[in-house]
Amino acid sequence: MTPTPAAPGGTYSPNANGRSDEPSERFEPVEMDKNWWDERSRIVLTPIAAPSIMGLTGFMIATLMVGAWQAGWYGSSSTPLTLWPLAMVAGGILQSTAAVMSFRARDGMAVAVHTAWGSFWIGWGILQLLVATHVHPAGSFTTSDPAFAFWFIGLALITFTCTIGAMAQNAVITLTLAALTGGAAISAAGFWAGNEATLHVGGWFFVVSAALAWLAITALVLEHSYGRTIIPMGGPKRAENVPGGRPTRPIQYAAGMPGARVGQ
Repeated sequence: MTPTPAAPGGTYSPNANGRSDEPSERFEPVEMDKNWWDERSRIVLTPIAAPSIMGLTGFMIATLMVGAWQAGWYGSSSTPLTLWPLAMVAGGILQSTAAVMSFRARDGMAVAVHTAWGSFWIGWGILQLLVATHVHPAGSFTTSDPAFAFWFIGLALITFTCTIGAMAQNAVITLTLAALTGGAAISAAGFWAGNEATLHVGGWFFVVSAALAWLAITALVLEHSYGRTIIPMGGPKRAENVPGGRPTRPIQYAAGMPGARVGQ
């Protein structure tokens, strides 16, 4: 069993074999630098690919389809009846799965945003199923619907919070969530007022968010495939934004959890 290191200046005192099988009354401070941590770090979690690759893929598919329809690019009032099965599976099930996997990646922002939008797409799919079975009346862009508007009010608030959190990660995800926040807020206003023009604008924001999500997916996939930065995402560290460079170190002792990188 690998001994648990103490905090800098702490109380770790191993025996002659390098182990600490019994509590020791001797307290010897250990000077811990980068090399000390690197030599003793162990992979304590099963390495996984970035869960947001899955979450953003599902989100992009569902948001592009429905956002383009909401923007008035194609379709009719019956179009959601064709879109909802894929939207619910891709946007709902895949994003919800990504939210759970983001716990293992220790990425709180990804947990929140994938949970919120995964829930939305599952709920939207169920709603369209109720419409298809004539249990619930079909909605209209020209009729005020405050109840449905509240779906987007909650989504806008959570997504805005995640946008602030994404600023600490990279610019592409930040812009994706900023456009998504705008789309949710404008759609809430459109459904509340029953204003078709406003809902078209909200659809445009959703399409922009889907396009930015596609860029993020591409950057993450290429980074995982080639092991280095191919498309810079505007991270806080200069090394992350240099094509061909290594964006992260797998062992991040400074984060307080040595053994695996924190986040995605």
